[in-house]
Amino acid sequence: MNLRLPLSKEQISALRAGDPVLLSGTVYTARDCAHRRMSELLNRGEPLPFPLENSFIYYAGPCPAPEGKACGSCGPTTSARMNVFAPRLLDLGLGGMIGKGEMSGDVREAIVRNGAVYFAAIGGAGAFYGNAVKRCECVAFPDLLSEAVYRMEVENFPLVVAIDSRGNSVYR
Repeated sequence: MNLRLPLSKEQISALRAGDPVLLSGTVYTARDCAHRRMSELLNRGEPLPFPLENSFIYYAGPCPAPEGKACGSCGPTTSARMNVFAPRLLDLGLGGMIGKGEMSGDVREAIVRNGAVYFAAIGGAGAFYGNAVKRCECVAFPDLLSEAVYRMEVENFPLVVAIDSRGNSVYR
C-alpha cells in the first residue's frame, strides 16, 4: 500500500498490524538525545523545532551523505529507548513513529488514545533506507551530529505497520 504523508486519521485507522506500506513524504529523525532535548524544551514551555501535529518521527540518525546522495546510511534504532518520551509527544499531536522493535504498553495505549500508528523498519538495512531519502536537512540540535533532528523527504520508504491504532501489534 502506498501512503503519502501527512496521513489523515481515516487513513491511519484503516491500517492493520502487519500491513506492508511504502511511505512517501516528510519525516523527522530523532533519537534519544534529541528526544531528551525536546522534552526539556516542552518542560520550559518552549516550542519544538518542528511542527508536531500529524508529523512522523523516524528513530534514526543519518550518516553523512556521500557524493550525489541526500544522506548516507539511515537505519532504524531501537524504539524502546523512546518509550519514556513517546506518549507525551503522541498526546501533543504526533501522528506516529518509525523504528525498530517493540514499544511499551504505555506507548501502545497512547497510540490507541490518539489514533496514531507505529511503523517498523528493517534493522540492518540502513544503506537501503538511505537510498529512499531524497532530501535531508538538519533542523535542530546540530551539535548532536547524526543524532540531531533532520527533516527528510522520503520516497517509497518500505515499512510494516507494527502497532495499529487499535493497539494490535506484530510483536504479540
